[in-house]
Amino acid sequence: MSQDKISKRRLMLVGTGFVGMSFAYSLLHEKGIDELVLVDVNEDKARGEAMDLADGLVYADTKMKVYAGTYADAEFCNIVVLTAGAAQRPGQSRLELVKINANITKGVCEQLKANKFDGILVVANNPVDIMTYVAWKASGLPKQHVIGSGTVLDTARLRVELSDLLGFAPSNIHAYILGEHGDSSFVSWTNSFIGCKSLLEYLDENQIDLMQLQNVYIDVRDKAYKIIDLKKATYYGIGLALKRIVSAILNNERCILPVSSYQNGEYTKYGYFISTPTVVGSDGATQILTLPLNENEQNRFNNSFDTLVKTINENLGDIIDLD
Repeated sequence: MSQDKISKRRLMLVGTGFVGMSFAYSLLHEKGIDELVLVDVNEDKARGEAMDLADGLVYADTKMKVYAGTYADAEFCNIVVLTAGAAQRPGQSRLELVKINANITKGVCEQLKANKFDGILVVANNPVDIMTYVAWKASGLPKQHVIGSGTVLDTARLRVELSDLLGFAPSNIHAYILGEHGDSSFVSWTNSFIGCKSLLEYLDENQIDLMQLQNVYIDVRDKAYKIIDLKKATYYGIGLALKRIVSAILNNERCILPVSSYQNGEYTKYGYFISTPTVVGSDGATQILTLPLNENEQNRFNNSFDTLVKTINENLGDIIDLD
């Protein structure tokens, strides 16, 4: 690792669309970043976004340098955030984007590999669990150094919905969306807590109908579709979710986030990426926490995992090596 890379905290953002620039804008309030490099297939767009963002630095909480660059800058970056890809259209599922974005992801990661990137890669294009797998295959990076944004945003939505229902601060609600960042996701209600109090016990003691939890889940699962119908895209929420992941890496927080991480038998599954509670720090996704799922929850996890594997096997054989 070069001395320049050790002495500076340098990030690269690949993709300067709405999601990428929402993330980039959020970094104006993240201290300790030295440089942010913007890369896009549309080089003029990257230059314009860099100029526009830099204009606000005098009023920001950071002194970072923002500029448009190329993949040649990747060798000296600690983290690359990949948001380049086709956006989800109204009525379209995330899984339907798979071939288009797999080719884009593969191309980006081959460029990173060719330019000796050896940091942490954070993937945020959809379907993110599959794109994380593609990125790992194409980049040659260790599996713990490739992290998908997973269900970090879904989990934030879940905690807000539960906060509205129960009247507790979202920060005191500990519950996760697990599985695919998509329609086969689920909530492990048996591993959900208010503070250190079991959520299910709290509902029972306060005579709150358990069926309300299903309504909460449906609202969370379908929220992206509603936003896309109203404004054609979602980007602020995922931009801030990406900032949360990057902050955990930069500051070696070792916090637990439901990112898309490589499975090595923790939930009886192997070899692919899916969202599970994961310890995130400067070494990437270092540990997966195995929750005690009941039979129904394990079946839902199996279904979500198998849905991803089936989609990969049916669509990506001509794009990446599936062995």
